[in-house]
Amino acid sequence: MQKYIVWGLSALVSFFMLMGGYGKLSGAPEMHGAFQMMGLPGWFGYFIGACELAAAIGIWLPRLQALAALGVAIIMIGAVYFHVVYTPIQTGIPAFVVLISCAVIFQYRRKEAIWA
Repeated sequence: MQKYIVWGLSALVSFFMLMGGYGKLSGAPEMHGAFQMMGLPGWFGYFIGACELAAAIGIWLPRLQALAALGVAIIMIGAVYFHVVYTPIQTGIPAFVVLISCAVIFQYRRKEAIWA
Protein backbone atom coordinates (compact mmCIF):
# COMPACT_ATOMS: atom_id res chain seq x y z
CA MET A 1 0.00 0.00 0.00
CA GLN A 2 2.79 2.46 0.92
CA LYS A 3 4.44 1.84 -2.43
CA TYR A 4 1.33 3.01 -4.27
CA ILE A 5 1.02 6.09 -2.08
CA VAL A 6 4.63 6.99 -2.89
CA TRP A 7 3.97 6.45 -6.61
CA GLY A 8 0.93 8.74 -6.43
CA LEU A 9 2.86 11.41 -4.54
CA SER A 10 5.72 11.06 -7.03
CA ALA A 11 3.28 11.65 -9.88
CA LEU A 12 1.93 14.74 -8.12
CA VAL A 13 5.40 16.16 -7.47
CA SER A 14 6.57 15.32 -10.99
CA PHE A 15 3.54 17.05 -12.54
CA PHE A 16 4.04 20.24 -10.53
CA MET A 17 7.78 20.28 -11.26
CA LEU A 18 7.25 19.73 -14.99
CA MET A 19 4.71 22.55 -15.20
CA GLY A 20 6.70 24.93 -13.02
CA GLY A 21 10.01 24.15 -14.68
CA TYR A 22 8.57 24.58 -18.15
CA GLY A 23 6.98 27.90 -17.20
CA LYS A 24 10.20 29.26 -15.74
CA LEU A 25 12.42 28.05 -18.59
CA SER A 26 10.03 29.44 -21.20
CA GLY A 27 10.41 32.87 -19.58
CA ALA A 28 6.76 33.31 -18.58
CA PRO A 29 6.52 36.69 -16.84
CA GLU A 30 4.09 35.31 -14.23
CA MET A 31 6.71 32.79 -13.16
CA HIS A 32 9.58 35.26 -12.96
CA GLY A 33 7.63 38.00 -11.19
CA ALA A 34 8.02 36.21 -7.86
CA PHE A 35 11.81 36.29 -8.12
CA GLN A 36 11.76 40.00 -8.97
CA MET A 37 9.48 40.73 -6.00
CA MET A 38 11.98 39.05 -3.69
CA GLY A 39 14.88 40.98 -5.22
CA LEU A 40 16.53 37.92 -6.76
CA PRO A 41 18.46 38.16 -10.04
CA GLY A 42 16.69 37.25 -13.30
CA TRP A 43 18.84 34.20 -13.98
CA PHE A 44 17.70 32.61 -10.70
CA GLY A 45 14.26 31.83 -12.13
CA TYR A 46 15.87 29.91 -14.99
CA PHE A 47 18.12 28.05 -12.55
CA ILE A 48 15.13 27.01 -10.42
CA GLY A 49 13.27 25.95 -13.60
CA ALA A 50 16.16 23.69 -14.62
CA CYS A 51 16.28 22.21 -11.11
CA GLU A 52 12.54 21.55 -11.23
CA LEU A 53 12.79 19.73 -14.57
CA ALA A 54 15.71 17.66 -13.29
CA ALA A 55 13.70 16.78 -10.17
CA ALA A 56 10.68 15.78 -12.27
CA ILE A 57 12.89 13.14 -13.88
CA GLY A 58 14.88 12.19 -10.78
CA ILE A 59 11.74 11.56 -8.75
CA TRP A 60 11.15 8.43 -10.90
CA LEU A 61 14.65 6.94 -10.49
CA PRO A 62 14.73 4.84 -7.31
CA ARG A 63 18.32 5.66 -6.31
CA LEU A 64 17.79 9.37 -6.97
CA GLN A 65 14.25 9.65 -5.65
CA ALA A 66 15.18 10.70 -2.10
CA LEU A 67 17.69 13.26 -3.40
CA ALA A 68 15.16 14.68 -5.88
CA ALA A 69 12.53 14.90 -3.13
CA LEU A 70 15.00 16.71 -0.89
CA GLY A 71 15.84 19.19 -3.66
CA VAL A 72 12.18 19.87 -4.38
CA ALA A 73 11.51 20.31 -0.66
CA ILE A 74 14.16 23.03 -0.50
CA ILE A 75 12.59 24.80 -3.49
CA MET A 76 9.13 24.44 -1.94
CA ILE A 77 10.30 25.98 1.34
CA GLY A 78 11.20 29.04 -0.72
CA ALA A 79 7.84 28.91 -2.52
CA VAL A 80 5.90 28.65 0.74
CA TYR A 81 7.91 31.58 2.13
CA PHE A 82 7.08 33.66 -0.95
CA HIS A 83 3.37 32.94 -0.67
CA VAL A 84 3.23 33.63 3.07
CA VAL A 85 5.06 36.95 2.75
CA TYR A 86 3.99 38.32 -0.65
CA THR A 87 0.60 36.83 -1.57
CA PRO A 88 -2.63 35.75 0.13
CA ILE A 89 -1.61 32.72 2.19
CA GLN A 90 -4.08 30.33 0.51
CA THR A 91 -2.16 30.65 -2.77
CA GLY A 92 0.69 28.77 -1.08
CA ILE A 93 -1.37 25.64 -0.40
CA PRO A 94 -0.16 23.77 -3.52
CA ALA A 95 3.48 24.48 -2.60
CA PHE A 96 2.82 23.27 0.94
CA VAL A 97 1.19 20.06 -0.37
CA VAL A 98 4.19 19.39 -2.61
CA LEU A 99 6.52 20.06 0.35
CA ILE A 100 4.69 17.51 2.52
CA SER A 101 4.62 15.03 -0.39
CA CYS A 102 8.40 15.36 -0.73
CA ALA A 103 8.84 14.70 2.98
CA VAL A 104 6.84 11.47 2.67
CA ILE A 105 8.77 10.38 -0.44
CA PHE A 106 12.09 11.16 1.24
CA GLN A 107 11.13 9.22 4.36
CA TYR A 108 10.07 6.18 2.32
CA ARG A 109 13.05 6.16 -0.09
CA ARG A 110 15.97 7.40 2.00
CA LYS A 111 17.36 3.91 2.64
CA GLU A 112 17.51 3.18 -1.09
CA ALA A 113 19.19 6.50 -1.92
CA ILE A 114 22.43 6.93 -3.81
CA TRP A 115 24.27 7.70 -0.55
CA ALA A 116 23.02 4.54 1.19
